[in-house]
Amino acid sequence: MLTRPEGSQPEDFHITRRTAVGLFFSGYALAAVSAEASPITTSADGLTIEAVAIDNGAERPLPAYLARPQRPGRHPAIIVVNEIFGIHEYIKDICRRLAQLGYVAIAPDFFYRSGVNLPALTDIKQIIPIVQQAGADQVDGDVRSSSKWLRAQSFVEPDHIGITGFCWGGAVVWRAAMVDADIRAGVAWYGQLKPLIARAHELKAPVLGLYGALDQGISQADIAAMADALRAAGKSGSSIHVYPDAQHGFHADYRASYNEADARDGWSRMLAHFRVNGVA
Repeated sequence: MLTRPEGSQPEDFHITRRTAVGLFFSGYALAAVSAEASPITTSADGLTIEAVAIDNGAERPLPAYLARPQRPGRHPAIIVVNEIFGIHEYIKDICRRLAQLGYVAIAPDFFYRSGVNLPALTDIKQIIPIVQQAGADQVDGDVRSSSKWLRAQSFVEPDHIGITGFCWGGAVVWRAAMVDADIRAGVAWYGQLKPLIARAHELKAPVLGLYGALDQGISQADIAAMADALRAAGKSGSSIHVYPDAQHGFHADYRASYNEADARDGWSRMLAHFRVNGVA
């Protein structure tokens, strides 16, 4: 399991080789799988699954995994932001879950410039430097390129774009709501807060933050400080919900940190947040 927002320590893991290898060949991040894992698998029936390339001004375009309803017409869209492990099966399944609900869901590969297959790495110490190469300005630019790409597609409702992200991606969600005018609402799952508290007043779109009280890397003091900053800035549409018995990564069904009840509740809150704020 991943117990800290930017990477676990070796003692945090409890896996068997058989389980790890099996989940890896199913497409899960080898550095984070748990012996207790029983991942959700969402059918692609009725969906169009594509690998797309997004023009982001770089020498090589931004690759992304896309899942969308096959039925014709325009649909609301969600940008799905990965954890530190890149676009592995869990993130793809999140996209399929959203697509089965009628959304166009896209997961850009924000770490593609490294040329490394992150899900295949077994050592967090190898992963962290690659993640750190993806600076905030670069990632925020890739998010803006993704929303611009979505707006140009004939199957997307251009004024109904949201964003959600997990762990590393949770912080990306908070920033996207500050810098991307195309984002109508965001939902951040246990994203790091400390660097963003002083920027709460910059939010242009409402964000719902979903956090665990047992998170070893995001303090309750930081969560309270962000909640206070949101109130002080008059961001009444943004809020933070804390689950008393949840660890970091409580939505990640391929880890031992998975908390089914809290994951389901958070998912319901996410969908409601998108509906209320004009994404759905």
